[in-house]
Amino acid sequence: MSKILIIDDEKDLVMLLQDELEALGHNVLVAYNGMDGLALAKKQPELIILDIMMPGMDGFEVCRRIRDEVLCPILFLSAKQAESDKIRALTLGGDDYISKPFGLRELLTRIEANLRREERSQYINAEKKRTVLHFNELSIDLPGHSVKANGRALSLSKREYDIVELLALHAGQVFSREHIYERIWGYDSDGDSYTVVEHIRKIRKKIASVSPDVEYISTVWGIGYKWNRP
Repeated sequence: MSKILIIDDEKDLVMLLQDELEALGHNVLVAYNGMDGLALAKKQPELIILDIMMPGMDGFEVCRRIRDEVLCPILFLSAKQAESDKIRALTLGGDDYISKPFGLRELLTRIEANLRREERSQYINAEKKRTVLHFNELSIDLPGHSVKANGRALSLSKREYDIVELLALHAGQVFSREHIYERIWGYDSDGDSYTVVEHIRKIRKKIASVSPDVEYISTVWGIGYKWNRP
């Protein structure tokens, strides 16, 4: 299964999580303070569970110091419940945040969800290095960041191409306008999700100009958009 690093000074909690995760087949590394956590992070775990309030170096500093070298998901687990603490944790590079006390089933589900997301991300990154995606008359050159329909290159803006790539790499999956906006423009952008509607309209128009018979992007009413599989 996966190598998971727990960095938390609550020994009873760590032992509980270690037992549960090992019962699921995971390899669990344990650190009870930030310095030991930094050392174990060099073993490149697939996921890190990180407490904030620890003696000496807190979880914020641990995350800041390892994030440039460790790419795996970091799941903060903390008694701090203020919105500002959650925002700081995610801004420093955290991928998820669960407040103590928590339900064990929810935590285990979040861990598995983050591991699946990371596995998909690694697969997608590998595909992007070597793949041209083909959908009927349309092809997407991922390394070249270009799209052709019926052999003709489409003149897409960077945002338009990024939307096409996001949807095509997850063909069949429905994305809300808000999710697309956050993924393409980022959380800190000044616009809103209705920008996505206009970009989708332009993408459809450009594709239809050379490939009018196939609908590549479908609207899922009340939810968002999806890329249609061939």
